Amino acid sequence: MSTTAILWFRRDLRVHDHPALHAALAAADVVIPVFVVDEPLLAGRWASANRAWFMRESVAELATTLAGLGAPMRILRGRPAEVLPTFAREAGAAHVFVTRDASPYGRRRDRVVAERLAAGGIGFHAQTGLYVHEPDALANAEGRALSVYGAFRRTWDAAPRRAVLPAPDRIPGLHGTGDGVPDLGRPSADPSLIPAPGERAARERLALWLGARSSDGVPPVTAYDATRDRLDLDATSRISQDLRWGLISPLDVVERVAGPGDGRRVFTAEIAWREFYAHVLWHHPRVLDESYLAAFAALETRDAPEDFVAWAAGRTGYPVVDAAMRQLRATGFMPNRARMVTASFLAKHLLLDRRLGEAEFMRHLTDGDVASNNGGWQWTASTGTDPQPYFRVFNPVLQGRKFDPDGVYVRRWVPELAGVPAKHVHDPWTMDAATQAAAGCRIGEEYPAPIVDHAGARARALAAYGAAREAGAAAIKG
Repeated sequence: MSTTAILWFRRDLRVHDHPALHAALAAADVVIPVFVVDEPLLAGRWASANRAWFMRESVAELATTLAGLGAPMRILRGRPAEVLPTFAREAGAAHVFVTRDASPYGRRRDRVVAERLAAGGIGFHAQTGLYVHEPDALANAEGRALSVYGAFRRTWDAAPRRAVLPAPDRIPGLHGTGDGVPDLGRPSADPSLIPAPGERAARERLALWLGARSSDGVPPVTAYDATRDRLDLDATSRISQDLRWGLISPLDVVERVAGPGDGRRVFTAEIAWREFYAHVLWHHPRVLDESYLAAFAALETRDAPEDFVAWAAGRTGYPVVDAAMRQLRATGFMPNRARMVTASFLAKHLLLDRRLGEAEFMRHLTDGDVASNNGGWQWTASTGTDPQPYFRVFNPVLQGRKFDPDGVYVRRWVPELAGVPAKHVHDPWTMDAATQAAAGCRIGEEYPAPIVDHAGARARALAAYGAAREAGAAAIKG
């Protein structure tokens, strides 16, 4: 008598290096790939038209791949805890295999699904695959969670890694055709500016990053340490959305990037940062709603919706901030340096609740991941684990001059500044009237004046953070 297993795809939309797929093949004679269009999740707290579109297109390509391997995909719609157990029973499945999900929502969902499957005598088997090392697999010498990146990185480096798994040549599935993937709507960004969805395109991007993009034979990754913060250069891998949706395996990436040189070392460190924030969220899910550091629980933020609107729309009067926010809306992406600068501006210059910015990023980022996004925002806002010091406030003018020295990035996304001389492109309000007229950019008309003064905003932020820290210390002592 044959055994049937369901392989439930979620954030692992690939066939290469897929432990759950290999486990299902080892356990069953028939494997039924399934994807659940989780409607409550798509409309929930972190809803994003860009991610929904990218996911849908990636699932559609995966379905084609699976059908070619012999296993047409079934598409279910609704709450996983309701539709998946019902389908598993109808299919006569003995097992359901999945890749572990570390998010708070994913963990709750999987507990309920596992319980309902067990009630019907069906096994639920969660495998590794979303991370190089699972968020709960690493600990300090006392067995506790790690809260400093440096110690986490050393532990992460020292931990043994499993072998990278090949894609199967064949998957014994059900005869017939699979289900069509439903249309989930258009992205809010320009789809031509979003990297092509699907595993094949993701693997091509990785190959380009590791060498094929370079005309001189030097892989772009080798210069990553020196160029990664440059906003005016195409100096990043652009695989963040591929890691987010599991189009490529982080283990595969790390193994293929391995080698000598600071570029490779620094790039690997970014993969480790991603896993550090997943580790933090696993052990401290409260960070999605509150500051990790209790010392800043009393931080008083401003209620200034007009400032938030200006920030989100890229109309703050600070060119590098505005360019980054407009890039986010147009493309569903923003390089890491720009994320830090814009986050610092909202949290410190405007002294707004960083959760407003965190949610705005998640609305637009195709690579939006709750752990990485939260960790990055809390780091920049100085409220998270292992954060930047609270007295560090990025100066957007200096950041622009350093990482976009000729204003190429700013002019690309803020066309009002196209005619502004390079020496004024990051502080256009310093132009005299004649220069503004010659540049076709009158401040307050074609382009806004700064909505806040840097020096004054910095002083306000330091006072607020200092007061919160004192209040927090007093509360702890009391």
